[in-house]
Amino acid sequence: MKRLFQFSAILMVSILFIQEANSCTNFLVTRAASVNGATMITYAADAHFLYGELYYRPRQDHPAGSMMKIYEWDTDKFLGEIKQVSHTYSVVGLMNEHQLAIGETTYGGHPELVDTTGIIDYGSLMFLALQRAKTAREAIQVMGDLVKEYGYCSFGESFSIADKNEVWIMDMIGKGPGNTGAVWVARRIPDGYVSAHANQARIRTFPLDDPENCLYAEDVIDFAREQGYFDGKDKNFSFSDVYAPVTFGGARFCEARVWSFFSKINDGMDKYLDYARGENLENRMPLWVKPNRKLSASDLMNYMRDHYEGTPLDMTQDIGAGPHHLPYRWRPLTWTVGEETYCNERATATQQTGYSFVTESRNWLPDWIGGIFWFGVDDAATTVYNPMYCGISRVPEPFEVGNGDMITYSETSAFWAFNFVSNFCYLRYDLMTQDVKKVQSELETKFINNREAVDKVAHELYNKDPELAREFLTDYSVSVGENTLKRWKELGNYLLVKYIDGNVKKENEGKFIYNGYGGTIPPNPDQPGYPDWWYEKIAEDDGDKLKVIGDGH
Repeated sequence: MKRLFQFSAILMVSILFIQEANSCTNFLVTRAASVNGATMITYAADAHFLYGELYYRPRQDHPAGSMMKIYEWDTDKFLGEIKQVSHTYSVVGLMNEHQLAIGETTYGGHPELVDTTGIIDYGSLMFLALQRAKTAREAIQVMGDLVKEYGYCSFGESFSIADKNEVWIMDMIGKGPGNTGAVWVARRIPDGYVSAHANQARIRTFPLDDPENCLYAEDVIDFAREQGYFDGKDKNFSFSDVYAPVTFGGARFCEARVWSFFSKINDGMDKYLDYARGENLENRMPLWVKPNRKLSASDLMNYMRDHYEGTPLDMTQDIGAGPHHLPYRWRPLTWTVGEETYCNERATATQQTGYSFVTESRNWLPDWIGGIFWFGVDDAATTVYNPMYCGISRVPEPFEVGNGDMITYSETSAFWAFNFVSNFCYLRYDLMTQDVKKVQSELETKFINNREAVDKVAHELYNKDPELAREFLTDYSVSVGENTLKRWKELGNYLLVKYIDGNVKKENEGKFIYNGYGGTIPPNPDQPGYPDWWYEKIAEDDGDKLKVIGDGH
């Protein structure tokens, strides 16, 4: 019993570390659940130390016997070398030229299963799969083979893997130092359904004899028995319950994001609210649900902006949101008053996002045209998703790796331009984000409306010469990124002028009003102050100190 208590304490600390350091959110949509028949996944790369940039790896041929150096994605620490393959595919962000896309969320799990001697970390594993595989099934095979040969040195991880026909979810965890390999299970999302994961392993029981829809490491159950984690019948084996038991934090800080997404697309989710709140950990949600309507890329962009609006966990409505309904709480996630511990919510949209994306893989188009990597930097709620076609041969300068970093400002970096706007908005969120969302909608609507025309021109060029199509799509994607940066910097300047010093300047048809001498002096600005309920709260807490005596003169 003492050992179990000690393990539970270690697991809780491990989970809280993951939630603070590297918490991400993935939504997965199958072809029959999407408006246009595309497969789609989303990913928010959330970490307080993560800089938002768009990775690019060109396709290459490699001499026989070549070796590849592996550096840990999060730290750039050298881990070792592995055998290189003869040909690798180009990768834009986390989507390759064959429309294969991968996302992830870290869930931790048993901390003793981190193999500190392994060579492959979760980030390298994704990029290696994208460089070596054309389909989701191939990617799963590549990932399983790599960790089996070289060892897996990260915490437990969930992966979203989508090609142009199928969408899979995969849970993986290492086997500890000196025990090379990993245990894992992958399940294909049934067509017409939607899944999600957010820093909590979600695959529980799974079919052992259905290779069309379920793949797994051959020792995934035997290893659990050897470690003393499981002693039941094979058919009752649950990956999540055995390797990453859900805790209050796993439910409230992680699964609640899945619940919120599901609740917006499926009518049957109210019965899982007690689970999302961490009150009933036995009431686990299904791995996938059937949406009430088909979803578009635009829908997923908006769901990535979720702060639990319209639910009992709505972050804009409690006292912590302040007078301007700010849906963010500065870290840490938990805090104490007296002997009681309390928590802040952890929503899908969060301030510490480095970048996020929505992918579309469309099987009716040539690969270079069919795959779109909708990419945005910083907070998903105030970002713009830019279409980066998967066949492009370079990325826009504002998104380039090396254009600034977390401690180096760059005037040409989209990450810094978007952070200027979002951090300014945090001061007066309810008012300022109205202006942000206008420009956000203006740009994303334009990109989505242009998609059909861009596809058509690219397809016509592809039929003549695929390289012409690639050049056209590259020029288009680059121009999108450059124009977005220009427009967002204009927005930042506009917000500074309009909201300086807590005032709100008057406008007419989108232009600031001038009057006075020479037309250079604006009229008195609006001063909206605070809402009545906030004044009432101040009066309740400090009324005796702040009360005006007499007539106030």
